[in-house]
This record gives sequence, C-alpha cells and structure tokens, in this order.
Amino acid sequence: MTRQNQAYIFALTAIALWSTVATAFKLTLSETSPVQMLFWASLTSLLIFIFNILISGKARELSALKLSKILLIAFTGLLNPFIYYLVLFEAYNILPAQLAQPLNYTWPLMLVLLSWPILGQKFGIKSILALIVSFTGVILIAGKGNFLSFESGDLAGIFLALGSSLIWALYWLINMKFRESESIKLAVSFASGTFFIYIWMLINGINIDVSANGLFGSIYIGLFEMGITFFFWLKAMTLSENNSKIGSLVFLSPFLSLIFISLILGETIYSTTIIGLILIVLGIIIEKSENKFKKS
Repeated sequence: MTRQNQAYIFALTAIALWSTVATAFKLTLSETSPVQMLFWASLTSLLIFIFNILISGKARELSALKLSKILLIAFTGLLNPFIYYLVLFEAYNILPAQLAQPLNYTWPLMLVLLSWPILGQKFGIKSILALIVSFTGVILIAGKGNFLSFESGDLAGIFLALGSSLIWALYWLINMKFRESESIKLAVSFASGTFFIYIWMLINGINIDVSANGLFGSIYIGLFEMGITFFFWLKAMTLSENNSKIGSLVFLSPFLSLIFISLILGETIYSTTIIGLILIVLGIIIEKSENKFKKS
C-alpha cells in the first residue's frame, strides 16, 4: 500500500470518528452535566497525551523545557480544554445537535476576524466574501427551518456555539506562537485545563461522580474528540504527499455528522441546516483560496 493510500485511511478514520462526536455530546449530556462530561473527557485525553509522550520518546523534550515556558503553555489550558469545551458543551445542552455542530464549525472564519486585531492583517476581497457567505449560512441555520425566525430560547445556545468557535480561533492563534511539538503542548494544556475544570467543580459544589453511561460517553468523547483522533489526523498529514488533498477531506465531517444526528438522535434535519452548512463550508473554501493576507 502506498504512503498516500495509508494517509487516506488515517484521514478518513479520523473524519469518521469526529463525525460521531456531536451525537455523543447529546447522548452523554442526557446522563450528566456539561462540566462533569468535560472533566472525564479531558482527563481521558490527558492520559492519552501522556502515554503518547512516553512511547514516542518526547519525555526528554518535556523535561528540557524551562519552567517559564511550561507555565506559558499551561496558561492556554484555560482556553482549551477548559473554557472552549465548557462553552461548547453548554451550547449542545441548549440546542439541537444539528444547530450546535455547524455553528461551531465557523471557527476558520473567526480566525480571519481575529487575525485583523491580533496579527495586524487586513482582509482581502475573498476573505470579505467568505465572511458574507458563511454568516449567511449561520443566519439560515439559526432560523431553525424558518428564515430570519429565531426562538428566544435558542439565542443563548446560538451565541454559545458561535462563541466557542471564537474561543477556539483565539486558542489556535496563541498556540501557534509556541514552537514545541503538538504532543507536548497538548499534554501540558490538558494537564492544566483538567486542573482548572476540577477547581471549577469544587468551587461550584459539583460532584465528579456520574452514571456508568455518562462515564462511558465522556471517555468516548475524550478518546475520539480530543485524543486518539488527533494522532490519526497528524499521521495522515505526515504520510500524505499532498496535504491539501487530505485537508479537503475534513469538509466531509459536518455532513456525515448530520447523518448520525438524524439516525441516532432522531432529529429531523431542516433544509436550512443543510443549506446553511453548505454556505459555511463554501465560505471556508473561498477563504482558503485567498492568498496570505497583506500586512497592514
């Protein structure tokens, strides 16, 4: 088997697993609270990242880091996993999965918006067009089957879902400033993030005990949303002769996710959800075709 075919197998496996997590979020949230689910999922991911460091020989790289650098990377744990996933899970707790999932998928567009004040970059024409197209899709999805008709009970969830994509984009921009390997950065940020989550639970009097189903669902999320799937994707990118071929496959994920949401959760998928998601993806594709931003 060629390296490129191996890359496709790893990439499609990662995409298939990522496509199940929106459904897993909703099923697990029926058994536990968002913060309890986050604690056990984050702890599961942390154990995976630690195990990877040990078997990949990166423990020496970690031990060589200065304390100041470790503390800086640890600070990103406030954003991911703590704040990002807490906001995202709260959004899923409020919204139907078919709304929360595509709204969270707008993070590449949020990255464009944040690049202006943080990186000093300005928008090209294609970037502006991409934002218009994608946020038209957001309005369609938020309408939940009726164009420009919003239910007040959903507004909090809509803002949370969009807010989670903004938080992820901010984390991505900060994280890219650190040159350490992704395995090291993830292990350190999830170690601190899991600690922050636990402290948050203690402050709010939230027990870590969950039902067997809640624990199983949380572990599943930790494995396939945050943990193992990342290494499958990284392996695919390493093996691929052309990363753009692999990268384009990720657009399959939100559409596959809608299939699981419909079949397993029994949600009736609105036509506006599908059209809105197509517009969001189209906007992302337009933005990706834009050349590097011009420095202001």
